[in-house]
Amino acid sequence: MDNNSDQRPRVVTPGVTWETRTPEQVGLSCTGLDALKDLVGGRGCVTRYGTMAYSWGDPGKRADVASASKPVNTHFLLKALEAGKIVSLDEKVSMWEPRLNDINAALGNVDRNITWRHMANQISCYGLVEAPGTAFDYNDWQMVLFCDALYLKVYGATWQTVDARVLAPGLTDPLQCEDDPTLLAFGIEDRPGRLGISPRDFCRFGLLYLRKGNWGGKQLLSEGHAAMAVTDSLPATLPRAGFQAAEMIPGQRSHGSTRIPDNQSDHWGGYSWLWWVNGVDQQGQRMWPDAPAETFGAFGHGGPRAMFVLPSLDIVVSYNDAIGLNTWINGPDNPTDQVMKLLRDAVRQP
Repeated sequence: MDNNSDQRPRVVTPGVTWETRTPEQVGLSCTGLDALKDLVGGRGCVTRYGTMAYSWGDPGKRADVASASKPVNTHFLLKALEAGKIVSLDEKVSMWEPRLNDINAALGNVDRNITWRHMANQISCYGLVEAPGTAFDYNDWQMVLFCDALYLKVYGATWQTVDARVLAPGLTDPLQCEDDPTLLAFGIEDRPGRLGISPRDFCRFGLLYLRKGNWGGKQLLSEGHAAMAVTDSLPATLPRAGFQAAEMIPGQRSHGSTRIPDNQSDHWGGYSWLWWVNGVDQQGQRMWPDAPAETFGAFGHGGPRAMFVLPSLDIVVSYNDAIGLNTWINGPDNPTDQVMKLLRDAVRQP
């Protein structure tokens, strides 16, 4: 790596461990990053140009990341498509979960029309009266249905084998993750499918998408699909679903919320294949007005568990157990926007 501060360092891909540089060597202000750390708390790290530039707490500690895990599910859906395991993103999920054909007769059995595209954009309306594709519904029940159908049916794994058969060979081994990520963050008996990962390993996943699916010269996911995942946001005009419950599959479990119906958030034109992106709502307000327009990320519990990417600045950030960041709205009142502003202000060199 060229450490001349007047030149942009060359792109680096992490190996078994991250190559380490000081903030100044990658054009960042240590003072500015200290302010970010003080605001966020918990533990985390900042990477730039593929090197570890700053960390606090224990960035190697693996823990549940809650809803920030959702883009990993999209990753394996797109991998399944590229491997020919599913025919298309518009294939009906009822091919794999036939019980969808039998519920909600009074609504015309609309759940039989749910597709992978619907589930991977949270527009399936599973558990609500709206028809698939007609509204946005951020819904923990439908996410478990998605995970169970994808990992257990499409990939043919069990929850006992999913790490060894799916997660490791399809993602974490090629990325040379250091801290043993798992889809069993709370064990086999407690909400299997929840991702446990360290901040420094989560930054590897973000870097993979910053590099458009390429890792050290090997295309782990096609460039087109990697780009689509973080740029194809829902139209701002797509309405949020209502709160009238509909029948779900008997015994349906959830990854967290037990509300029925479950409808947790608007999308504000900022949701793309289970990633949050810096979209624009119907009033012209960006999700994070103080971040570059192309910013994308994954967030859990409203923001305390996070990984986000600023592609134009070649920066990936991840943290967990942050303090006071659990308000999820769009615009400058979103605490995550304040974090991104501190990060943008810490940039000294392009």
